[in-house]
Amino acid sequence: MRKGFTTGSCAAAASKAAVWMLLGGGRKEQIEIITPAGIRYKARIEEISVCEDSVCCAVRKDAGDDPDLTDQMLIYAKVSRTSDVPEPSPDNGGNPADPVRLGKENGAGKIHIRGGRGIGRVTRPGLDQPVGCDAINSVPRAMIRKEVRSVMELFDYRGSLTVEIFAPQGEALAPRTFNPRLGIEGGISIIGTTGIVEPMSTRAILDTIRVEISQKKAMGESVLVVVPGNYGLQFLKERYGFDPEKAVRCSNYIGDTIDMAKEAGMTKLVLCGHVGKLVKLSGGIMNTHSREGDCRLELLAAAALRCHAPGQIPERILACASAEEACTILQEEGMGKPCFDLIMDRIHFYLEKRAGGQLETECLMYSNQYGLLGATAGAREFFMGEMA
Repeated sequence: MRKGFTTGSCAAAASKAAVWMLLGGGRKEQIEIITPAGIRYKARIEEISVCEDSVCCAVRKDAGDDPDLTDQMLIYAKVSRTSDVPEPSPDNGGNPADPVRLGKENGAGKIHIRGGRGIGRVTRPGLDQPVGCDAINSVPRAMIRKEVRSVMELFDYRGSLTVEIFAPQGEALAPRTFNPRLGIEGGISIIGTTGIVEPMSTRAILDTIRVEISQKKAMGESVLVVVPGNYGLQFLKERYGFDPEKAVRCSNYIGDTIDMAKEAGMTKLVLCGHVGKLVKLSGGIMNTHSREGDCRLELLAAAALRCHAPGQIPERILACASAEEACTILQEEGMGKPCFDLIMDRIHFYLEKRAGGQLETECLMYSNQYGLLGATAGAREFFMGEMA
């Protein structure tokens, strides 16, 4: 399966090409960046428009073999010379998630990043960017800043620049994404943590999981550590010093992974994941993709009810945009521990039910904001043993 490149990679490449043409003159019809995954991306530059104090160009997204709605969409970047006084906007006026935005680096000018037409605006809390900001996530922002800064240094440019990312097709496409449900309105998000789009063919993913489990078994391992994705690996590494190479990524296919672990003869499976995915397990949902079942808030509200939370708390949870936002309500109302203890108990019940007595299961669940929310006793013991 052929990998592709994220909207974040496209935005960073377009930004680099635009600033190169602005400061260096001439046309730049191909540009290369290094993605956070360390993979080189050679992007073809389209729709070049050069003015005296600005340059605009675009990169066409190639999602590889992934069935991505934004595949072949043009992601534009317009880079303009600007004064050191930023234009008033959420991006440069009040985004605590990116404090270096207004600071000078090594005497060089400032870089202001903002979204334009077709880029969504965050309207609800609990997402990567604060309410009121353009939906350009923190990793793409860092990528854009890095690539633009490298060209500024190459041409010894000491002034300030404004980078506007826009995607005209994003307005029409946005209603077909999950953005409106999450509280992102008016366009798409510029996202990506590695810069790379991994193909999401179900068969390919399941085959890969099976191969990795077989490899672990062949190396003499009997305990399988499973995470849905990169964030789980990061959490285990930072909290427990766990080696990410020892874990298997299962994406949304938790039930299938349990089945494969049983078939391989593993004796224990330890699952670690974010509350937004794992809370679904407390309702017996073993494929956590949103198209299979998305009742995160309903399950969190049900847990609050079972823990005798006041009536307004479940109602407030149901009105949330994300599981992280619901966690904030539970924690601030002093209901976090009883609710997550109950949720972990239900998760463990359904994991054990799927394992059918052929495999011991353990689980940890975390939040980006609050860290570890709950863990089975065996999971705590396992990872503390790994630290020893």
